[in-house]
Amino acid sequence: MREWLIQARKQKGYTQEQVAMQCFIDRSYYAQIEKGTRNPSMEVAKKISTALGVNPSTFFNDQYEEPSFLLMLRNSLMVIAYCNLNLEYVWIFNPHEDFESMNILGKRDDEIANNKGTKELMAFKQEIIDTGMKMRKKIHFPLSGGENTYDVYGEPIRDKNGEVIGVITISLDVTKRNKAKKPLIQKTKKKTSNPF
Repeated sequence: MREWLIQARKQKGYTQEQVAMQCFIDRSYYAQIEKGTRNPSMEVAKKISTALGVNPSTFFNDQYEEPSFLLMLRNSLMVIAYCNLNLEYVWIFNPHEDFESMNILGKRDDEIANNKGTKELMAFKQEIIDTGMKMRKKIHFPLSGGENTYDVYGEPIRDKNGEVIGVITISLDVTKRNKAKKPLIQKTKKKTSNPF
């Protein structure tokens, strides 16, 4: 079942019939695509994507997901994302609760939230694309519960010819870990400053 596709259609206020008509396909074929029992051709995926405002490559990511692996990640503090050369999200898994995947796909970070953290993340991803190098960095983001710190690892994605075609990032929320370390560091400093 492609829940994200159903949500995108409902968000636009369309019925299955209306989407099918816009894409010049049969409603039953569209229903099978939503159910995940059929995959669209790239041409049909592009038509549906245009009608609903989603990225066409999203249709083809379903087949690579391993449910047990995803189940483990879903409740983790890890966000995994793939962006194209324009830094637009092609795929994202497990975004922070302030954001929904459907509202992220096809957009850049500065179109989602424009702040110091997103600007730093965009510069980080652009540097990975420009240099073709793997990188790691801690970035702070203002979110609904306060400032969150993410340990972000990024790596270029290459095509079969070795050309960089995008960037993948794996971001781990280390906010709680950093907060837990502060009292420990303060206790350690007190002990070392007074030997008696």
